[in-house]
Amino acid sequence: MITPLDIENKRFSKQVVNGYNVEDVDDFLDELVEDYGKNYKDLAEANEKIEKLTNDLEQYKNIEATLKNTLVVAQSTAEEVKNVAKQQAEQIINDAKSQADEILKQAKGNSERRLAEIEQQITIKERRMEEVKKQFDVYKAKMESLLISQEELIKEINKDDE
Repeated sequence: MITPLDIENKRFSKQVVNGYNVEDVDDFLDELVEDYGKNYKDLAEANEKIEKLTNDLEQYKNIEATLKNTLVVAQSTAEEVKNVAKQQAEQIINDAKSQADEILKQAKGNSERRLAEIEQQITIKERRMEEVKKQFDVYKAKMESLLISQEELIKEINKDDE
């Protein structure tokens, strides 16, 4: 590759009549054109690569922002669902207790057969309460798992960006 110092220090042999040797000047110019053409091509390729990497970086930043927003929404939704499920569970428990109290009041005046039916209804309500609690626990575990996986995904993206 020709350096600026090479160009500055280049000396052409002088001819007596016409000045510099035309063939030496033409050879040097051909070499200079070839070298600058290579440099121009390399520069263009480097600029294209920089533009591509800049676009990729912007895309990853957008993905990261989207994932962060998704994680925030997921966390918010998980809290909201958890609160709603808790309220529903409490309501079911309160309803079951109210119904159980009412059933017990009615049972005091009934025969053993009626008492057995009431106990069966209470058992069904208790099972229902347990099922709801189990469903709530399963949902809670799924949401926690989702949040953890989203956090891991963001960490991976951040590692890739570094």
